[in-house]
Amino acid sequence: MDTGCWLFGGEFEDSVFEERRERRSGPPASYCAKLCEPQWFYEETESSDDVEVLTLKKFKGDLAYRRREYQKALQEYSSISEKLSPTNFAMKRDVQEGQARCLAHLGRHMEALEIAANLENKATNTDHLTTVLYLQLAIFSSLQNLEKTIFCLQKLISLHPFNPWNWGKLAEAYLNLGPALSAALASSQKQRSFTSSDKTIKSSFPHAGKDCLLNFPETLPESSLFPVEANSSNSQKNEKAITNIQNCMAEKTETVLIETQLKACASFIRTRLLLQFTQPQQTSFALERNLRTQQEIEDKMKGFSFKEDTLLLIAEVMGEDIPEKIKDEVHPEAKCVGSVALTALVTASSEEFEDKWFRKIKDHFCPFENQFHTEIQILA
Repeated sequence: MDTGCWLFGGEFEDSVFEERRERRSGPPASYCAKLCEPQWFYEETESSDDVEVLTLKKFKGDLAYRRREYQKALQEYSSISEKLSPTNFAMKRDVQEGQARCLAHLGRHMEALEIAANLENKATNTDHLTTVLYLQLAIFSSLQNLEKTIFCLQKLISLHPFNPWNWGKLAEAYLNLGPALSAALASSQKQRSFTSSDKTIKSSFPHAGKDCLLNFPETLPESSLFPVEANSSNSQKNEKAITNIQNCMAEKTETVLIETQLKACASFIRTRLLLQFTQPQQTSFALERNLRTQQEIEDKMKGFSFKEDTLLLIAEVMGEDIPEKIKDEVHPEAKCVGSVALTALVTASSEEFEDKWFRKIKDHFCPFENQFHTEIQILA
């Protein structure tokens, strides 16, 4: 046969023509599994293999971390990092992550964030980046920085949009962000009121310095301190200005709370939709957790006081991209795309994420903003 007719990959391997090995007579040798006692890595070893020695030290650090002995674990990880070969990328990343988590538990958050940023810059696939984002999420959660926590979750969702648990965490973060924003706006409103009141008082005493109260005589008549008749018109204008500021701030606070509740509600609905789609593939404890979480979401949805048609609209928008069957979409394979290309896979800002996922919902309610305001009960 002409060699040109051979199909690619159709050649015979040499092993096909090799003779089979003769079978040994008698029973086969028994298999002896190696048994490791608990904490076997604490035993003295005379190994000359540096990698094996460092691996044993890493096990010691992991156990110390498990026992919440963070200072001891940090010492083990640090001693390994100094001796690790530059080419041992896998262990180096694990050790650096351990260092960052220990530093976060010890209150040294800035050092932990520096390590996390270094790991993020060196990430070469989606698995690396996912691990770093979870690390940053843990650090910012420890710092109770809600805005950074939300942004980390948004970046995780941009990588894994069909992961229901990250959507659930994002919804909870939005719920926690609402009271924080309300308190911040109230504080700003209070500060502006004080500033406006201070300007009103200073307008009555144009020559008063910061120590002016020390210069008032004890017998100064009250009428001379507050010339009401002379400044009545100015006082009325200032009071009206203060009232307008307070009203504007109150409206702004209400708007921010409504938008935050809207995002939380949409994220909860997205979580429930994804859990419902993955439910047929689950059994045992995974299914129990799924159903329990769905029930918890149902209970939390009642607190929003949204109408049924509103919830149906949000569910339609948040489920547009969900396929009929979710298999590999929930946990996709790692994509080795390089550190530069990874940047394009995650959202660049919180505004970009929210514009992608919540813009349709917000645009729908924009023409009916007044009706939408009355529809929601904002809990104090």
